[in-house]
Amino acid sequence: MKPMFSASLMCMDFLHIKDQIEILNENIEYYHIDIIDGHYSKNFSLSPDLMKAFKKVATKPMDVHLATTNPDDWIEMCAKAGAEYITVHAETINKDAFRILNMIKAAGCKVGIAVNPATPLNHVEYYLNRAELLTIMTVDPGFPGQPFIPEMLQKIKEAKRIREEKGYNYSIQVDGSVNEKTFNQLHEAGADIYVLGSSGLFGIHEDLKTACEKAYKNFEHAITENVAK
Repeated sequence: MKPMFSASLMCMDFLHIKDQIEILNENIEYYHIDIIDGHYSKNFSLSPDLMKAFKKVATKPMDVHLATTNPDDWIEMCAKAGAEYITVHAETINKDAFRILNMIKAAGCKVGIAVNPATPLNHVEYYLNRAELLTIMTVDPGFPGQPFIPEMLQKIKEAKRIREEKGYNYSIQVDGSVNEKTFNQLHEAGADIYVLGSSGLFGIHEDLKTACEKAYKNFEHAITENVAK
């Protein structure tokens, strides 16, 4: 089976943006756009202005991950910059979740919800039915290169079970330390979309086209090796 990969553009080579996106257009299914405000997480990343530049070249959907304290400040800007999905953190929206989710739909985008590793799924119980994308963070948000948190495998299984029992339609996306070491566990748990950063894509070969080919081979090898066992 061919997995659905989403390239985390905060990990790309910014000296060669156009060339890299043209390669990614032919090799991945989504673009993952991290927007970090320096407050929710002590880091900075991409921006709506950069999204506008990406959009001139990108042909695949952009999923904007708002790691921001006030996500409603960013929704309209990101929608105008070309977002297809806007993903907001449960930890930032629960005081006015339905208003914010309605804002995303009114802006013409699909609704994404992200949950941090320590956040249980019952935290989003009353609006999970509105999600079209559920992102389960498998590291704490904000910084690439963190170790995988294995306890999240159970959360992925739970998300899959809830979807099946309730008849929900969200895709399960995993974000954080997604690579050849974790592909099989994530696949077995029920992940649909895999966000690839440095360890899963951009850092595995200096030539990005070769790195894309290697990422798919790594996934296939991880899955078939497990079947062989």
